[in-house]
Amino acid sequence: MAKHRGKHARPPDQVYRSSFFLLSATVTTAALGFVFWVLVARLYSPSQVGLATSLISATSLISYLSLFGLNSTLIRFPAPPEARNAQVSQSIALVALVAAVVGTGYLLGLPLYGPKLLFVREHLVQAVVFVLFCVCSAINLLTDSVFISARLPQYNVLVDGLLQGLAKLALPIALTGFGVFGIFGSTGGGYLVAVAASILLMRRKLGFRLDLRARGTRLREQLGFSVANYLSSLLNLAPQLAIPLIVLQRLGEAAAGYYYVAFQIASLLNAVSFSVGEAVFAEASNDPARIKVLLRRSAVIMAGAQLPAAAAVAGAGGLLLALFGGEYTARARPLLLVFALAALAVALNTWTSFALKLTRQMGALVLSNTVYAVVAIGLAVLWAPRGLPWLGWSWAAGNLVSGLVALVALLGRRRARQSAAQPAAQAVAL
Repeated sequence: MAKHRGKHARPPDQVYRSSFFLLSATVTTAALGFVFWVLVARLYSPSQVGLATSLISATSLISYLSLFGLNSTLIRFPAPPEARNAQVSQSIALVALVAAVVGTGYLLGLPLYGPKLLFVREHLVQAVVFVLFCVCSAINLLTDSVFISARLPQYNVLVDGLLQGLAKLALPIALTGFGVFGIFGSTGGGYLVAVAASILLMRRKLGFRLDLRARGTRLREQLGFSVANYLSSLLNLAPQLAIPLIVLQRLGEAAAGYYYVAFQIASLLNAVSFSVGEAVFAEASNDPARIKVLLRRSAVIMAGAQLPAAAAVAGAGGLLLALFGGEYTARARPLLLVFALAALAVALNTWTSFALKLTRQMGALVLSNTVYAVVAIGLAVLWAPRGLPWLGWSWAAGNLVSGLVALVALLGRRRARQSAAQPAAQAVAL
């Protein structure tokens, strides 16, 4: 892919700038998504919203699982310019294939974990559309990483924020007659638009061309990193897939809708720390010598941004939920308050996860995410009969324990390196 010069030249340190654009992309996506769900809540019943959100959650999570760790590999270990097109092309092909397989597997397994969603596979067209949307969502996530690696995250604002959000808003009224699948189809239409826009921008701004040659892509060399990152992502996303299904099966369709809306607002809050983490990951990958400095800076930025954001959501959550209707305010507000308190635990888990990836402590990353999945899902199953807020506490506990496990691993590595450096320093002194 072409080197960036002229108007695309970037300073060597742009953590704040990249964080701003990544957060802007999330905020724009969430703002238009918020309007979308307000519109949907007015046009569809809570039960329809609950079923549709379960499908959308599944699609989103399947797309993350289908990345096979390549999203981080494209950022951490970009191929040389002459092989970058091949690296990106092969990654897109592999992710699309995995998304199709996982999406199909999800439909086949619905009798085991989602019997209320079996209507999707009763019609071939709906089943094919579901798999297609999984593929588009996965490709869109991967192309986001391409722009982040190129240190041009402003294009994610355009694609994910504006184009995808506006496409989604244009469809709910037209698809009202399709019921639950009308909501799902509106979201899927946004995925299609985003993929088309991403490929076009990559061609025009980055010089991307389809290239399936294997030489020089570094994908085989970094297979271990990709696999470990994939396993950790699988474990990290497991609670986000499992908990909505637990809510749906244990508390009903309407409760699933309340949970989804509260979680979407909380996701916007948690995007503050994730955006900072992504920016530092890209910047440190571009200049590995500054990893320690950038990690310390990112911790300060996260703390300074996450605390007031969590306080704002805790205080104004009721006003946000009121836009969806009185039922959402009454039922989802206690859960949203818990999510706001959990944002600090999420920030800790996010920071330590990016730090482990940068220092290539992949075994510790897999372990911390295993702890996260076990704690969050286990407590969700145990506490579900107590009501929605307890599902939020299970999420908070999983993030907190996982973050602490990762922090212990980071501190242990630091002490080990300091101990190894002492004899060398003493030898030099002698």
